[in-house]
Order: sequence, then structure tokens, then C-alpha cells
Amino acid sequence: MSRPNANQGAYVPAGGDRFGQQRSVFGVMPFSIKVSSRDTGGGLLVIEQHNAYQGGPPRHQHLEQDEWFYVVQGDYLVEVGGDLHRLGPGDSILAPSGVPHTWALDGAAAGRILIALQPALTMEAFFEAASKLPAMPNSDELRPLFEAHGMTIVGPPLRGG
Repeated sequence: MSRPNANQGAYVPAGGDRFGQQRSVFGVMPFSIKVSSRDTGGGLLVIEQHNAYQGGPPRHQHLEQDEWFYVVQGDYLVEVGGDLHRLGPGDSILAPSGVPHTWALDGAAAGRILIALQPALTMEAFFEAASKLPAMPNSDELRPLFEAHGMTIVGPPLRGG
């Protein structure tokens, strides 16, 4: 993938999206693209997700991407390789490729989390497709979408509390 902005920066203002769009994963998790895979030749995707939804995606593994989580606001439960971690503002965790993981907002307060995927591959297209779904589908309904973007669903989502 070529880099369309090879001689320019890719500025995104606070609260903004790289492309000026407003989207939401499964209709419940608003997100904005901070670094597009188009800016990095497919090497990196960074999104910021805003959460009030007390849940998250089903447990899954990426076949080729490492996924990094950094909590900006709120409290999150993040499970990586079967180990449950409680993360608060400033905490981060890496889920290496091939390792099952999931996450969920924990508590009643809203949260904000940065998620980086490296290499990005088709993950930006995954988020675009997921933003077209009106509600959180069950794992069986999500399986084809996940598999089309190099992920395998391996279990149910976490439930925050």
C-alpha cells in the first residue's frame, strides 16, 4: 500500500477523526481514526474509541496483528491470553498476534481508549464494515466479518460491571 501523504503530516484535532467522520462500531461504540492505515502504507492503524456501552467485542485473536490498548479515561477490563487485567487512565497492554483477547468498559462512567493495530492490513475496512451494523450482533453473526479481516472468534465478550 502506498503512502498518499508521504511528504505531509496527518493532523487530527482533539476530538476529531482523520477523515472528519462520525462512526460507531456496532451502533454502540463511537470511534475516530487518529492514524489511518492509508497514511502508513498499511503498517499502522490507531483509533480512539469512546465508550458508555458496558461490554466489548467477543474474545478473538488476530492472525497477523499485534493490538495495543491505552486507557485515556475510565476503567476497562482487558483479557489477554486468559489473564484478566484492570486498566485505568495511563495504563496500557499489548495483545500479541495469535493470542486470544477482549476488553470491556468497567463501571458506570464513560471511557476512552486508544487502540493501535500493527500491521494494519484490513483492520480499517473491518471498522468501516462494523460501523454499518446497527446493533451488537451475536458471535455467530460476527464470525464471517471477523474471518474476512484475519481474526478468529474464540469466545464470548466480557461484561463490564
